[in-house]
Amino acid sequence: MATTYTISDLAREFDLTNRAMRFYEDMGLLQPERSGPGGRNRVYSGRDRTRLKLTLRAKRLGLSLTEARDIIDLYESPRDTGLQLEKFLEVLARHRQQLESQMADLQANLEEIKAHQREARALLARSQATDAEVSHDR
Repeated sequence: MATTYTISDLAREFDLTNRAMRFYEDMGLLQPERSGPGGRNRVYSGRDRTRLKLTLRAKRLGLSLTEARDIIDLYESPRDTGLQLEKFLEVLARHRQQLESQMADLQANLEEIKAHQREARALLARSQATDAEVSHDR
């Protein structure tokens, strides 16, 4: 018999809330079976657990949940693996370019902050020297 998980099992394992789990389900990332009265209990399979793990990995890489779902779905389809890998590489290249652009912006901001710090320190040193001269002359 295959291992199954409750919503609490997976939420606890991956440090998520039940609400986040339901959101991933709404996004089509997870597809638990339903059991109990009125189908109120979610029963997650090993497949769901794997999809959740891949979803969280994709999020750490900066992918949107839609991109994560599309890539995960590609791997589950019996289509050509080459096409799947090409799609994955396209998404990664786009995100890499975005991150590199953000890094360049951050680096420019850091350089500007450093320049302002140097200017402020120089002004402070001149101000303190002037104050010392005025105090000495009195």
